[in-house]
Amino acid sequence: MDNFLLSDATDQLAALCTGRVSAFELLLAAMKRTERLDPTINAVVARDVERAMADARAIDEARACGVALGSLAGLPMTVKDIFDIDGLPASTGMKSLLGRTARDAEAVALVRAAGAVVWGQTNVPAGSSDYQTFNALYGVTRNPWNPARTPGGSSGGSAAALAAGFTALEIGADIGGSLRIPAGYCGVACHRPSWGLIPQRGIAAPPGYLADYDLLAVGPMARSVRDLQLLMTVLAGTPQASTPLLGDLRIGLWLDEPKFPIDPDVRASVAGFAARLRSEGVAVESITSPLPAMPMLSTYMTLLLAALSGGLSPAARGAFDLLRGPAKIAEALGAGPLSWAHGVLGYAARHHEWLAANEARAGMKADLTSVFERSDVILAPVTPTAAFTHDHAGTQATRWLTTSDGRRIRYLEQVDWIALATVCDLPATVIPVGLTPEGLPVGVQVIGPPGADAATLATAAALEAVAGGFQAPPNFG
Repeated sequence: MDNFLLSDATDQLAALCTGRVSAFELLLAAMKRTERLDPTINAVVARDVERAMADARAIDEARACGVALGSLAGLPMTVKDIFDIDGLPASTGMKSLLGRTARDAEAVALVRAAGAVVWGQTNVPAGSSDYQTFNALYGVTRNPWNPARTPGGSSGGSAAALAAGFTALEIGADIGGSLRIPAGYCGVACHRPSWGLIPQRGIAAPPGYLADYDLLAVGPMARSVRDLQLLMTVLAGTPQASTPLLGDLRIGLWLDEPKFPIDPDVRASVAGFAARLRSEGVAVESITSPLPAMPMLSTYMTLLLAALSGGLSPAARGAFDLLRGPAKIAEALGAGPLSWAHGVLGYAARHHEWLAANEARAGMKADLTSVFERSDVILAPVTPTAAFTHDHAGTQATRWLTTSDGRRIRYLEQVDWIALATVCDLPATVIPVGLTPEGLPVGVQVIGPPGADAATLATAAALEAVAGGFQAPPNFG
C-alpha cells in the first residue's frame, strides 16, 4: 500500500472502482505515510481527520450498494492553505486568519462533489508570497529531493506532498509562478489554466474579496498529466483533447533569452530534453524572445503588484504613495522591472498607469499570434535555477542565488521565465524532464496559445511520455 500511494490518481481511482482497495483503507494509508514521513518535510500542516473518515466510509457504503459516484470518489487529497475548507479556515501561514468561520472554497466544493476525500491542508509562505515555503505559524517546508533545499512557493507544501506520496492530487493558484515553480523544484506536474477558467471564490487573503484577482489562476497539481486533465474536467469542465502524435508537433524552444539568466545545469537538462524530442521526430525550432523581455517583465510586474495591492493596509498604501516621487526618479535613471522603484510604482499605481499596462498586455497578446502560427506550443524553462538552499534572511529584494558555475543572480529573477504565460494569459503545463548533476529535478513549461487549455495539456501528455514522467525522490520511493 505504501508504494501504491506513489502511483498517480488515475491508478488509485481504478483500484477503488474495482474494489482492490477501499476509500477508508486508502485514506488511512495516506495519513499513516504522512505521519511517518512528514516530520522530515512538514508539508501537511492541518488535518480534518474525523470528517474525512466519515466521508470515506460513506463512499465505501455507497459503492457497495451500487450507487453512481463521482469521478474522484474515494480519492484522499490535500489542498493548499489558501483555500477555505469547512472546519479548516485557510490561514496562508498567518495566525490572524485562523479564527474565521470558513465555508468550502468553490474549488474545494467541486472536488468534494466529485467524491474526493479532502483531509488536510498544505503549507504556504506567510501571506502566500515567497519562493520558499515558511511561516511563523507552521514552520519550514522542505524539498523531498533534498531537505536542505526549498520546495518552492507558494504551493511548496502542495508540491512536496505530491512528491512524497502524501496525496495524489492538489489544488493551488498561480499569480507569480506559485504552481509552476514548486512543481519544477519538486519534480511533479501542474497546469496554470487560462484566467477565470476555475473559480477563485474562497481564497483566504485578503478575506472577504468577491472580485477575482487579475492574473491569478487556480489550477491542479499532480504526478501525471492525465491526472491534471482529470482534475481540470472536475474544476473547469474542460474536455480532454486527443494526445497528438509526436511527428505532428511543432515546438518553439525558448531557451536563449539574453535578458534572463539560466543555470548551466538547468539549461543542459532542457536542451537535452529538446534533443530527445527531435530524435523522436518532433519538429523543435529554437526561438529567441517571443516578446521583448524587459517590456514584458515590466508590464507583468506593474499588473502583478497592482493586483496584490488590494491586500495592503492603509498605512502601507500611504508609505508607497510617499515614495512615488523618489521611485520615478530612480526608474528614470535606469531602475529595472525588479527594482524597489518599480515595486513602489506597481503597488501605488494610479488607474491611468494600470490602464497603460493593460493596453501593453493587449498588444503583447496580439504580437504572440505569429509565434503560435509557427509553433503549437512554446517549450521553456520554469526557473533560472533548480531548487536552492533555504535562505530566510532579509527580504526577497535583498537575497541572491548562486548558479552552478558560480554566478550570482537576484532572488527575484525566479519570476523571469514564468512571466510570459502569466501576463499574456496563456495556459502553461509543467512536467519534469530530468535531474541536475546534484540530483535535483528540472521541469519545463509547455505554453499554449490563448484559451487552448485542452490542447496544451494533450501536448504535454505527449511530451511527458518522452520525458518519462514522475520519479519518486530517493528517500520516498
